[in-house]
Amino acid sequence: MNFLIPVVIGYLLGSIPFGLLLTRAVGIDIRSVGSGNIGATNVLRTGNRWLAGATLLLDAGKGLAAVLIARYFFAPGADSPMAADFIVYGAGIAAFFGHVFPVWLGFKGGKGVATYIGVLLGWNWVVGLIFCAVWLLVAFGRKYSSLAALTAAATAPLFAYGLAGAEDAALSLAAACALLTLVLYYKHWGNIRRLWDGTEPKIGSEKNKAG
Repeated sequence: MNFLIPVVIGYLLGSIPFGLLLTRAVGIDIRSVGSGNIGATNVLRTGNRWLAGATLLLDAGKGLAAVLIARYFFAPGADSPMAADFIVYGAGIAAFFGHVFPVWLGFKGGKGVATYIGVLLGWNWVVGLIFCAVWLLVAFGRKYSSLAALTAAATAPLFAYGLAGAEDAALSLAAACALLTLVLYYKHWGNIRRLWDGTEPKIGSEKNKAG
């Protein structure tokens, strides 16, 4: 139960569709805008930067909250340090999957970038900040939001392994990051194809509707 409950809590937190709820509050159905995605990038296409920023923070916050709840309320009751880590990683993974595959929306959720950041900040804040730095560097340098997300996600397991400390801890964190990265790549498959074809719209482009 020490594992199951935080995982369920993590999934339920992750599945809260903040982008949909915030845009609906101002009379917009985000699923009819741009790509129809419920994440912050698509919310930005409504032209409301405040809503997009709030979506980004809330989507990251729910991932962070899931990890912290697991760490401080459930992990202390674990039988071993390894079991405690299992609880914390499980809650974070569940939150990410909740965002990407929310049961309330027919398992059609966001692409997971903001929630990945929140989860990663909870697991290891240094690696989380590096993820953000890589995203910003690529986004400002190449002007592709998707490429920035893909690059940051690809490097996250590497930085996790290099910075997590002891070998067992490093492997566990790197493996957890690798799982999230694989799912993020799956959700970005359309973006990957457009990047390859040279048709992916850049940040700020009026044609940036593909998602």
